[in-house]
Amino acid sequence: MSDLISIVVPVYNVESYLEKCIDSILNQSYSNFELILVNDGSTDNSGKICSDFEKKDSRIKVINKDNGGLSDARNHGIDIASGRYITFIDSDDFVEVDYIFYLYNLLKKYGTKISICAYNILLENGEKINLGKGFEETLMSKEDSFKRMLNEEGFSVSAWAKMYDLELFTGVRYPFGKLCEDNGTTYKLIDKVDKVAYGNIPKYNYLKRNGSIMLSDFNLRKLDMIDLTDVMCDYLESKYPALNDVILRRRVYSRFNILRQLDGKSETKQIEQEIKHFILSYKKEIFFKNAFSLRDKLATFFLLFGKKTFDFAWKMYSKVVYNS
Repeated sequence: MSDLISIVVPVYNVESYLEKCIDSILNQSYSNFELILVNDGSTDNSGKICSDFEKKDSRIKVINKDNGGLSDARNHGIDIASGRYITFIDSDDFVEVDYIFYLYNLLKKYGTKISICAYNILLENGEKINLGKGFEETLMSKEDSFKRMLNEEGFSVSAWAKMYDLELFTGVRYPFGKLCEDNGTTYKLIDKVDKVAYGNIPKYNYLKRNGSIMLSDFNLRKLDMIDLTDVMCDYLESKYPALNDVILRRRVYSRFNILRQLDGKSETKQIEQEIKHFILSYKKEIFFKNAFSLRDKLATFFLLFGKKTFDFAWKMYSKVVYNS
């Protein structure tokens, strides 16, 4: 008999996207699953949508809780999950009909405790970007998994688009109250296993929408990205010194990500200067080490001429890459 899979979906004010997400799960070709919908204090119709679906399908469990953030919602789902394996899906995303089967089959085929699939980025202008393009299905060593995750080669640090043996979460939870919580968790799970299975066919669809947390206006909480990235990088640096160049690139990448969101206001000027100082203190490594991409080198070069030049260059780069 096939194993029970727990699917955890944190839900917060996503009434426009939620039904499509849930329908994509209920229509899975692999049917032996429990769907845990964690309504994290929604103030729109999301809670009602969850309740209506729960009445229609016995595989659905709804948790209604006060708002505690994405990490807290995921942790509640983990706490009540009863499957052999667990996967996470964000409530504004949706999955292909064989998402569960594909990840489960990778686990069984390669005898691993973590499987990962490629994913599509869906832009609000309708464009679809396949993040699995150019990669092959493979069994990765732990070190190679970290290298590819840090470089976002076919997959990212995200909790979703992955399936885990539930036992891996013993002693591991998502950091409460933090943004970019995946940076504080995924590496801990990978470090518990010897091998990770990767599938290059995108079975997860990630909607890059303007109202999402990371695309909203800057606030100080977004600095969690740098803090959690540095904690992850400190850990990996101490155990996997061969990855030091890639690890440094990830530190720089997290700072580029925040820097491009800063708008020059007086209250963020010191943060801007600290980030700029950090990046430029490694300009030799960025310019001359192969671990750094052309984008990294160009961004650093333009940063030498100031934040406004950097912003303009980053905007032009984004238009070329995302056609947006």
